[in-house]
Amino acid sequence: MRLLLLNGPNLRLLGTREPEIYGRFTLADAEALARETARRLGAELDAFQSDVEGELVSKIGAARGVYDGLIINPAAYTHTSVALRDAIAASELPAVELHISNTHRREAFRQVSYTAPVCVAQLMGFGLQGYALAVEGLIAHLQAKQ
Repeated sequence: MRLLLLNGPNLRLLGTREPEIYGRFTLADAEALARETARRLGAELDAFQSDVEGELVSKIGAARGVYDGLIINPAAYTHTSVALRDAIAASELPAVELHISNTHRREAFRQVSYTAPVCVAQLMGFGLQGYALAVEGLIAHLQAKQ
């Protein structure tokens, strides 16, 4: 089983960007936790981060037929990107939308997700641990479909 983890804009700044909201862990910490969780459950996980919407769209488009599922933290693109939404839908891959903070406890504009309706689940508010939970949930979903 192969999974793809995508992280959107500004997540490369984890550990230093608004630590009161996002914590002090780094993107490398999050990716390592996701990879280790996948490995423990018998899966392989590749990770990619970009601040560029088109690069994320391209990665999703190239994932079809290569990966079994997708975990995406679209960050700010959650609330703005029809392109990411359409790419996820077109990939036909089961996807989990992931957020470090609980976006429903934040500004009103962060409470709308363009991508969640084309995902099998949305996970938010668990900080670093959310990366492990998203992997566990996606693998459980994929195994239930077998």
